[in-house]
Amino acid sequence: MKRLLSALVAVIALTIATVSTAAEKSTLVEIKERGTLRVGLSTFVPWAMRDKQGELVGFEVDVARQLAKDAGLKIEFIPTAWDGIIPALLAGKFDVIIGGMSITPERNMSVLFTSPYAHSGVQLAAHTELAADKSSFEDYNKRSVTLAVRRGAYTVQTAKKYFPKAKLRQFDDEAQAFQEVLNGNAHAALASSPKPEHMAIQYRDKLYIPFDERLSRGSEAFAIRHGEFDLLNFFNNWILLRTEDGWLKERHDYWFTTLDWENQIAKGQ
Repeated sequence: MKRLLSALVAVIALTIATVSTAAEKSTLVEIKERGTLRVGLSTFVPWAMRDKQGELVGFEVDVARQLAKDAGLKIEFIPTAWDGIIPALLAGKFDVIIGGMSITPERNMSVLFTSPYAHSGVQLAAHTELAADKSSFEDYNKRSVTLAVRRGAYTVQTAKKYFPKAKLRQFDDEAQAFQEVLNGNAHAALASSPKPEHMAIQYRDKLYIPFDERLSRGSEAFAIRHGEFDLLNFFNNWILLRTEDGWLKERHDYWFTTLDWENQIAKGQ
């Protein structure tokens, strides 16, 4: 651990020293001179939320705080509506988006993405008794199987892709879809992770996760402005080192596979 952190400090120092010689200040140099990393994010459970004292908590918040701490910087969070977060980055209102943003070609036309630091996806939670004899994709891809999903969500496409023979019941929100399974009217519900995992913890006597791997996999990364390759190098090296020492996985598991944090969170999120 000490060797990894020493390597991280060395990388940061080398990167900043290199870019300081450039004729025009880069964002990385501006961050160093300011002494504060400005992070844009949107609240979305469990990526970023408000606790009962009104403070930001969540996976993204842990990631940004640790990144700033490792670099000897202060941190400033700038909550921003999701549909305006990329325009706000491009307008210079903050240095980086650390907000559970998945890499897509369309977004990549507007921003640079770092290496992924997290992976999301679609997961399935099954009824403990109704689906007790089902353990494979083939078991769920039958006309006798009923699946519940939220209407219009990406999970509809995922269900049709992997389970085209199953009956699909669509609801206006995820709560209704999971209630259908809890009532014993559907074998399983599909939703974006970590909703199925959290529901399986909350209703451990009625729901379980039958598959170790998610049905689809997304890749989340930091987003920065085009042309900021020194900042990209800095973030990529931090992600590499914190992946290798297991810190990113430990924090991701805490927020996505447990509900140990649930009592900290303000209601209505």
